[in-house]
Amino acid sequence: MATLTRQDLNFGQVVADILCEFLEVAIHLILYVREVYPSGIFQKRKKYNVPVQMSCHPELNQYIQDTLSCVKPLIEKNEAEKVVVVIMDKEHHPVERFVFEISQPPLLSISSETLLSHVEQLLRAVILKISVCDAVLDTNPPGCTFTVLVHTREAATRNMEKVQVIKDFPWIVADEQEVYMEEAKLIPLKTMTSDILKMQLYVEEKTQKT
Repeated sequence: MATLTRQDLNFGQVVADILCEFLEVAIHLILYVREVYPSGIFQKRKKYNVPVQMSCHPELNQYIQDTLSCVKPLIEKNEAEKVVVVIMDKEHHPVERFVFEISQPPLLSISSETLLSHVEQLLRAVILKISVCDAVLDTNPPGCTFTVLVHTREAATRNMEKVQVIKDFPWIVADEQEVYMEEAKLIPLKTMTSDILKMQLYVEEKTQKT
């Protein structure tokens, strides 16, 4: 067992790879479970040794991939505090916010087994929780859309406008109505803790959706 700093083995990149792969699966699954898109555009795949639903729609898939490509450098530098999937009604008012709260320890005690198998088990548990979250959430109104927000640490916010990872896919400041939700209840879904990553997933749900 070795104790490493975040700079060793380009550790930020390793964590970013793991987390972005997970977030891609999680976003697809949220869109399926919460019926943001018709079930017909999804296909069953196997991720983390469990069946999940992944979109087959090229434009939707590209949007999710482009978003995570922009998130990845922030995770590498430990500058992303939260990644939020916001589901909005026809008037673009949030009805649900799936919040992935992320933190990384400055010192890491890891072995190769810990890095891969243990983290995969923990991520699998989060995916399983998302797949059954509709049991604790109210039905959303028809015609919902979604967006992905990233909450960054203050120093990162000042630099984000200068960095454009993908051409014509810039960061923009979120509208206030996408960030704040009136009369919301908080529903914890899952917390995971490992040597390399801590993550808390909860849902902020609007009390009256219609």
